[in-house]
Amino acid sequence: MGALGRFISWLTHKLIFGAVLAVVGLAGFGFWVYLRDQVDFDVRRLEIVRALTGETAKLQAALSDVEARMAAARVELGAQQDRAAQAAKVARDLEGLSGGLNRLTTDAAQLKENDERRARMRQMEADSLKRVADLQDGLKRTQWEKDGLEIALGRMQMQLKSVEENKSKVLHYAREAWARHGPYVLLIVGLYFLGPPLGRVFLYTVFAPFVSGRSPVLLGAATEVLPEITVSRSSMDLTLGPGDTLWVKEKFLQASDEGLNKRTKTVLDWSMPVTCVAAGLSELIEMHNRTDAATYRATFSSKENPNTELVLVSVPPGASLVMRPSFLAGAVGVGGGKVRIRRHWRLFKMQSWVTGQFRYFEFVGPCRLLVAGSRGVRAEVLTPMPGNLAPARRTNQDATIGFTPGLAYRPVRAETFWAYFRGMNPLFDDLFEGEGVFLCQETSAKGPQEQVRKFWAALWGGVLRIFGL
Repeated sequence: MGALGRFISWLTHKLIFGAVLAVVGLAGFGFWVYLRDQVDFDVRRLEIVRALTGETAKLQAALSDVEARMAAARVELGAQQDRAAQAAKVARDLEGLSGGLNRLTTDAAQLKENDERRARMRQMEADSLKRVADLQDGLKRTQWEKDGLEIALGRMQMQLKSVEENKSKVLHYAREAWARHGPYVLLIVGLYFLGPPLGRVFLYTVFAPFVSGRSPVLLGAATEVLPEITVSRSSMDLTLGPGDTLWVKEKFLQASDEGLNKRTKTVLDWSMPVTCVAAGLSELIEMHNRTDAATYRATFSSKENPNTELVLVSVPPGASLVMRPSFLAGAVGVGGGKVRIRRHWRLFKMQSWVTGQFRYFEFVGPCRLLVAGSRGVRAEVLTPMPGNLAPARRTNQDATIGFTPGLAYRPVRAETFWAYFRGMNPLFDDLFEGEGVFLCQETSAKGPQEQVRKFWAALWGGVLRIFGL
């Protein structure tokens, strides 16, 4: 499926879920209205019908009054127009009698009477025309009033018809919920679409820089001796000298020499049984070389995932390696000794709350560790160099396996916003500073850190849900 197809699929899912969210929100608000409604639905419906019927009757009476006034105004308008026309005609006739030769043959008293009558006719005409203009203006305003009443009456009749036909309680309370709480439903749907993008922007621009500036986690001082790491292989051979003991997960053991004494080891370390079970370090195969001079060999590779590769980490005396136990495929106690594991708690570090890792496990030498990683395990060595006396290197948080305790470790904001925004990278990368070695997978498998990222994503979603978002 191409990018366009994925976008259409994503948009379809968002729209469908948004519609479902709107329906559920409307149903919830409708149920809330129903619970708070103390009046019987049928009684309330009859009351509304009576109220709407009364309002409709008032509007009809007002409309009838307006129509009556308009009819009376039209009658008066016609009469005034006729009166103005008649007055104008009489005035013109009188002007004809008093003008030209008629003025010479008519006595002065008659001329005076004609002039006075003509003046009265002109005044009558002017009064009638003014009244016509007033009536026309009044008719226009009355027509507007009539139009408004007709619109209001139409709406009222539609509402009355809807209430009379609506005998469903579900539909009634759905409409009530929309009328009272519709904006909240729209707000919830809007936050569903815009909340996650805005949350990612906030986390990247505000929260991540704040966390990146906190002091790093430092579990120990730098040492002169460092663990030795072999080349990553899909199959790894390991030799067990006299007195050596190997504990390995069964799914990694492929072959071993016959002279080794084998038994089942319930957990790797009884001082932390729950941790061992959670990390898969339970029901291990224990192989012990009881001879004084013989050397035996065992071969390891992943039986479940062909992309998993192994490295052998040799931790000499005086050195140690901080590592997540879930990446440990096996461990070798040298000369009959056990594998010593120190635990470091960091409950009050901001970095611990961000990464979800409050406890660190330090494997103390001498020992050998068989480490598994996706597509291989890479060792990054940080040493001061001319021009770079404080070396630092970042890696994808999902790829980190372990590091020497002399390295300062802290999460820093991902370098590119778009990769994080699209979910291609986590919000934080791991940054290591100082002198030492850290191990990481060649590819970021969906391993423990992916679960941490999902945890924070779920936590953010939970916070949104708590506030109704």
